[in-house]
Amino acid sequence: MKTMTHKTTTVAALAGAALLMTGCEMPIGIETEQTGYRGLGMEQVTKRHLEAMKRSGMEIPEPERPAAAAGPLAGDIYENVKVLGDLNISEFNRLMNAITAWVSPEEGCNYCHTPGNFADENVYTKIVSRRMLEMTYTINQEWTAHVGETGVTCYTCHMGNPVPENIWYEDPGMQQAGGFAASRMGQNLAGTNVASSSLPNDVFTPFLQGDEPKNIRITPRTSLPMGDNPYNLMDAEWVHGLMIHFSVALGANCTTCHNTNNFPEWETSPPQRVTAWHGIELVRALNNQYLNPLQPEYPDYRLGPLGDAPKTNCATCHNGLQLPLDRAQMLKDYPELNRVNHRGDQPAATTSAAADDAATAAEG
Repeated sequence: MKTMTHKTTTVAALAGAALLMTGCEMPIGIETEQTGYRGLGMEQVTKRHLEAMKRSGMEIPEPERPAAAAGPLAGDIYENVKVLGDLNISEFNRLMNAITAWVSPEEGCNYCHTPGNFADENVYTKIVSRRMLEMTYTINQEWTAHVGETGVTCYTCHMGNPVPENIWYEDPGMQQAGGFAASRMGQNLAGTNVASSSLPNDVFTPFLQGDEPKNIRITPRTSLPMGDNPYNLMDAEWVHGLMIHFSVALGANCTTCHNTNNFPEWETSPPQRVTAWHGIELVRALNNQYLNPLQPEYPDYRLGPLGDAPKTNCATCHNGLQLPLDRAQMLKDYPELNRVNHRGDQPAATTSAAADDAATAAEG
């Protein structure tokens, strides 16, 4: 009996250790679909219980009733209508009601307007929202290679919140000791941006903004940085951190965009990789053309620790799902968002870029 008890204890201990090594996550509701050659790990792993959690706050408001097709223009009736003046009064009011439900259902119209004086220009949210409407128009018109016919509305990012849940600021990092410990190179501390790993924390600043963002490449062609490929292990760590963000933001694993037999190769990669390339270019364009320039409009309490404006990344729209809002066709219900008076300052990169250009620009 003592021997059997000892064996039973040993088996229980080993089972407990195995459970701990799996991160205490029971394999319930986890589905694996083979998407490539057997033995290469070309699999898509879906965790249904996590997807259900991500959808728990996704309650898309019912569409407003269709607007009348004719009527006086909003710009001729209301004061200071600078980006929606070409909508008739019925279309304008319909869209305003929808935006209130999408962005500020609790605060109401007063989130962007002065009560009793909607023409007042001294509310920063009103100035910002105008630019956001232009940005929405640009996404729907110029970036169909990424958003397709589904497009986006204000709700795609805001989901009923005045400020989208997933935004980012430049990260100064935690205060550190002096001497040799003073330079962590932005890593070796668990960071929420990289799923609590110790990879470089601020992976958004170098890759997702600026006139010359850091190139996304992991695999060097030579053993040492040299020639036309001067990338090293540190570059790989920064890129790995960005890839972890992509994975968490979309609720997808690496094989959604890559062939594990040869990660850098484009020819054998899934088609989602080209879509993702356009998404990266889209995020860069939005940060550079729309979001960073709004910095002077924000009050200090809405700026980051380094004084920068809030910006977008993949999680801002996707919110943990590979298809934002499960591909809800909200734009079809609001054609007004494709009739915004646009200032004409298009993003630097547009969806007309060919797939072979994508492969050259985003190699890795």
